[in-house]
Formats: sequence, C-alpha cells, structure tokens
Amino acid sequence: MGIVSLFGDITYEGARAITGPYMAVLGASAAAVGVVSGLGEFMAYGLRLASGYFADRTRAYWPLTFLGYGLMASIPFLALAGNWQVAAVFIILERLGKAIRTPARDAILSHATSKVGRGWGFGLHEFLDQLGAITGPLIFITVFYFKGNYAHGFNILWIPAILSLAFLVRARMKLPRPELLESDGPARAQEKGGRAPKGKLSSLSKTYWQYAAFTFFTVAGVAHFQLISWHLKSANLATNIQIPFLYIVAMGTDAVSSLAVGKLYDKIGFRFLMLMPLISLPVTFLSFRGGLEMALFGVMLWGVVIGTHETMMRAAIADLTGIERRGLGYGIFNTIYGLGFLIGSGLMGLLYEWSPNYLVAFSVLMELIAMGIFLSTGFARRKH
Repeated sequence: MGIVSLFGDITYEGARAITGPYMAVLGASAAAVGVVSGLGEFMAYGLRLASGYFADRTRAYWPLTFLGYGLMASIPFLALAGNWQVAAVFIILERLGKAIRTPARDAILSHATSKVGRGWGFGLHEFLDQLGAITGPLIFITVFYFKGNYAHGFNILWIPAILSLAFLVRARMKLPRPELLESDGPARAQEKGGRAPKGKLSSLSKTYWQYAAFTFFTVAGVAHFQLISWHLKSANLATNIQIPFLYIVAMGTDAVSSLAVGKLYDKIGFRFLMLMPLISLPVTFLSFRGGLEMALFGVMLWGVVIGTHETMMRAAIADLTGIERRGLGYGIFNTIYGLGFLIGSGLMGLLYEWSPNYLVAFSVLMELIAMGIFLSTGFARRKH
C-alpha cells in the first residue's frame, strides 16, 4: 500500500506543485485559486464522511480504494484544459477520488499498523507517500528544463497513475481481508460502556470532538501551497522551475518529519499535539511577506506541518475509535479537516486581494484559537 501511495503521489502531487502557477497562466485570480484549492481540499476531506460511513456499512474497503485511485486519471487530462475553469474541474475530480479512497485505505492501514505501532506505521506510510511527492515535481522540473510545457508534464503522469493501480491489484491479492490483523480490545474503546452501534455519532467520545475542533482551527490557519505558489508566480518571485523545486523541498521536510513525528507520537501521545499550531504560526508570514529566501523557509515549515498532520492526526483517530467505528471516525474527522481548508483557504485568497497582511493576521488568529482549545482540554495530560 505504501508503493501504491508512492506512485499515486507522483501523479497528483506532481500536479499540485504547479497547478497554482498553471491556473495563473490560464488567467485565474488569487481569489479563484484560493477558492478552488479550498474547495478541492474540502472535497478531498469533507466527502470522506459519506465514503467512511459507506465503507463501514458495506465493508467495501477495497472497491472504494480502487474507485478513488481510478479518478487520478483526471490529472493527466489537465493537459487538455484550455481555461482555468476546466482545469478547476479536473483538479476537483482528483480531490473527489481522494475523498472516496482515503477512509477505506486508512481503515486498511489502521489494521496493519496495530502490529507495528500507530505512529510508526502511519509515519512510514507518509514517508513513502512523500517520496512520490518529491518525484512528481521533479518530472515538471525536467520538462521545463528541456523547454517543455505544462501539457508535456501532465502527459508523462499517465505512467505513475497506471503503476499505482497495478500495485493496488497486487495488494488486494495479497490480503483480501485486512481486518483479520486486528481485534478490537479494550484499549480501542475510549468510551465507557463498551462498543456502540455502528454509524452512530454518539458512539464517538468527547475527546474525539475536542480533537476535531482543535484540528479545524489548526488547519484553517495554514495557507495552501497552491495559494503560496500563485503568489510567487504572480509577484515574479520564482520561476517555473523554482516553484516545483520549492514543493520538493516541502515534501522532503514532510517525509523526514513524518518518521520523527510518528515515533514521538507513539512515545508521548496526545501531548505532542501542541506542536501543530506552534509550527504553523510562522508559515504564512515567511511565505507571503518576504522574498524567495523567506518563502523557502516558509514552505519548509509548511512541509513539516503537513507531515505532522498526515501522520499524527491519522494515528490519533485510530486510537480514539474502535474497529467498527473506524471508517465513520475517519470520515467525520476528515470532513472537519476539509472544512478547515475550505474556509481557511477561501478567506485567505479573498484577504490577499485586499492585503497580504490581512492574510497573515487571519492565520495567526486561527492558530491562537487552536492553542486555546488545546490548553483548555486534557490533551496535555493524556498519552493515548
């Protein structure tokens, strides 16, 4: 499954590294890029509520995973986009595929990580993910270096998209019933009274909802790379080659930090959550209020933030929900995560139109609220 994600990330992360400037070339404004990127992330995360619920009710984990990865074909089709509106449709279709596959895939992974440690297991998966996220932008750097255009790069992405599906077939043949790797056990039922009925919101603990609220404000304060790259392109701060290179730097720090974060989470648990708003605070200032050198440090921190989100947040949900609520737990959580991106990125794009200072102030406010939620709950005293 890690190899599946590696080739999947080559495909869609390769595109995400340049879709901001690509939309700028096609005539999109900062507000349009902010709304499209926010809507795309909301689709990617928000619709996981429905797909997670459906995965739990039907146990169709593998079919949903196949369908979601199949929609990655929309990325190579970006080569055919003649305007930013058509490109936006393809971008959102890929995010829809991510929404469909991720709860089912994470449920499969959660069973496997029960054998090696939640943090380490998801951290290792995120590390392989980010190897793909580094390789994808390299494709566009190579294309631009040899004087190619965006369409040439998108057409090359057919290769990793097909390889991702081929390895997914192999994974399905190897382990058709991954749930057999894990039994529920008392450590997975956080609520008193044992197991709750499948699909009930009341079956999720108070700690789960506190964690979700903390996540919403943390994510709402993080600028999306598409908006950062649009700014760098429109302000003539970076070239076509430099922008995907910056994304590679971000994905490299994501990969390295995910392994470290996974180990630390297994050791100290929820107390490590405080790191998320603290490292998110300087990202927008560095990315939007300085030159290319400051933006480099900004995207490096952005990579650490995303690596922390993808590792620790997913591991924590597995520790806050039992097996029969796992898909629902991931679905609701990712809906809230996506809503944070939708509202945050949309507002940041609109605020940028007035002044980048307003964007930075909004980001700081969101992270301070997240820190307040953390300090007002019992997270600091909780391990797992």
